[in-house]
Amino acid sequence: MIYNAGATLCICFGFIMASVILRGVKKSFHKSPVINGIDIEIADRDFVVFIGPSGCGKSTILRLIAGLEEPTDGDIFINNRRVNDLPPAKRGVAMVFQSFALYPHMSAYENMAFGLRLSKQNNLTIREKVCKAAETLGISHLLERKPKELSGGQRQRVAIGRAIVREPEVFLFDEPLSNLDADLRARMRVEIAGLHKELNTTMIYVTHDQTEAMTMADKIALLSEGTIQQYGAPLELYGNPENIFVAGFIGSPKMNFIDAEIVMLTDKTPAVSLPGDIVFSLPAKCRDVAPGDNITLGVRPEHVLLNGKGEIQLSAEIYIIERLGGESYIHLMPDNTDNIFIVRVHGDTKLKAGERTEVSFLIKNCSLFNKRGKRL
Repeated sequence: MIYNAGATLCICFGFIMASVILRGVKKSFHKSPVINGIDIEIADRDFVVFIGPSGCGKSTILRLIAGLEEPTDGDIFINNRRVNDLPPAKRGVAMVFQSFALYPHMSAYENMAFGLRLSKQNNLTIREKVCKAAETLGISHLLERKPKELSGGQRQRVAIGRAIVREPEVFLFDEPLSNLDADLRARMRVEIAGLHKELNTTMIYVTHDQTEAMTMADKIALLSEGTIQQYGAPLELYGNPENIFVAGFIGSPKMNFIDAEIVMLTDKTPAVSLPGDIVFSLPAKCRDVAPGDNITLGVRPEHVLLNGKGEIQLSAEIYIIERLGGESYIHLMPDNTDNIFIVRVHGDTKLKAGERTEVSFLIKNCSLFNKRGKRL
């Protein structure tokens, strides 16, 4: 919920609920493909986050939905209407930009009211909508101020308020928090998530920050090179990544990887060899592997045990320790490998860089990826 002066607000706006569907959507710039055939269905009232490395196409998808770019191929549907040929103003969307995009000579009130004035709404309706949105966002006392008199977080609230008053079918957010400091980003994450529950409408959010994605989203669409690598609930991507790219991108610190080899198969159950002549069998059955295949074993930092009694044990030298207070991240290098492992431990660990230690992990916590990067 959104809080203002200790009181919980519950204000109803006239939003029309809407799904968003992309079918075979492609986009090229000067014959260079940016989006390579996106198929995705975003359900009514979902909060969906597009995430991926720089240049993967996530902001382009948002602009295609908004109508700021035209698809090279494919169809876009909003509330079951094909909107390819509709201008942005008629698509029923409102977009919040990274740069806030406020008019510096206008007050917060006038910035929020500007779009309503363009649509010829009467002054009474405009005042009612702006005041409701300002109250919801906790900025009623700031409406007479100009952008230069507002903090970054206050300006972002004004930009969000400008979107709210339009009562769109779909909200689009293009990295709205990237210009804010870390503390304010954390607070605004909570506020935007609360706003989604308050307004109960469809929101699509683009970010490069996986913390935002994991904490805010109902579903995450992870992109790479214009293609969706996996689409699902945050913990589904974290716990069951479909390929090695997803496994390495989702999670902070990311999943640890170590090269391995299939040495034998018995009824499709592989025996796996790690560097240092460590051989173990996996209980899960795997397909599309054969003896001699090179694979990659992955394990999350929180599943690696120091001096533990896991089924797979490695000797390692500690490279560096990041002490963060409540927890520490130990970077170490297992013998016979060039792979750095990260272990998450309690913040008061007595270990030091340069020391040797034993690490272990349970087979059930491991992921295996074939030579093409697909999870086995």
